[in-house]
Amino acid sequence: MSSIPATAVDAMPAGDRPVGVFDSGVGGLSVWREIVRALPMEATCYVADQAHVPYGPRDERELRRFCEAIGHFLIDAGCKAIVVACNTASAAALRHLRDTFPHVPVLGMEPAVKPAAQLSRSGVVGIMATPATFAGRLFRATAGRHASHVTLVTQVCEGLAESVERGETDGPGAEALLRRFIVPMLTAGADTIVLACTHYPFAMEAIRRIAGPEVTVIDPAPAVARHLGSVLGATGLLRDAGEPPRHRFLTTGQGTGLAEAIGRWCGHRTVVDTLEWRGRRLVLRGVEDPRRTSESS
Repeated sequence: MSSIPATAVDAMPAGDRPVGVFDSGVGGLSVWREIVRALPMEATCYVADQAHVPYGPRDERELRRFCEAIGHFLIDAGCKAIVVACNTASAAALRHLRDTFPHVPVLGMEPAVKPAAQLSRSGVVGIMATPATFAGRLFRATAGRHASHVTLVTQVCEGLAESVERGETDGPGAEALLRRFIVPMLTAGADTIVLACTHYPFAMEAIRRIAGPEVTVIDPAPAVARHLGSVLGATGLLRDAGEPPRHRFLTTGQGTGLAEAIGRWCGHRTVVDTLEWRGRRLVLRGVEDPRRTSESS
């Protein structure tokens, strides 16, 4: 897998430009890998804001600042669309990003309440998420539209995103942590569980083992990837021919950690560039080009 040169996008036709994907950390890779599977000709530019991971406990105003700055960076990098590969960021900032960047399609994560409600036989659906996701208007609106005939058991999973960020998705410690979250949902009668944080699918094997074969566990990432394909097709931005796509990865944390996660969970070896926050600006380390900066106000 090769990297996109920082300035190569300037001369690209609109359809050949990359899709921007971002998250607080490695969780968004669960969405990135589904995008690559569903749309193998699309180039991507992935940003992990690991300087601020996890996003879950942060307030809405702060998250909007982070997301807007990342959005500016991705657009300056030539991205033709943005995928907010983070449920917490989507809950806090998706509408704000769409208002701020009306000329670029912005997609986000919506808790998969509708398919879960349709699949549930017991009428009880468990939702695993962060506090900010449950507090957001997006979750309340989704639940109000699609879950009136089922019981939702909301499970705040404190510490799970951090565990995944460290690569701890199995073993005794991870097992104990997951049981603490999953068993109460099962006790309440849930036969369907929604993973409403993009970090959680990386613990899917352990989650399914604990939940048991009779429980359906839903990862919304494949549906997001399919929706992205539909949006790109409808707007004439779908890339379906030419040379193999290039992918670029950047982090505000340690590049080695993100590179290891990409190798572990996505099967790719790559170089990760480093971003840094300078006051309210997000900049590529070592570069002062104004096109590589963004304001977060």
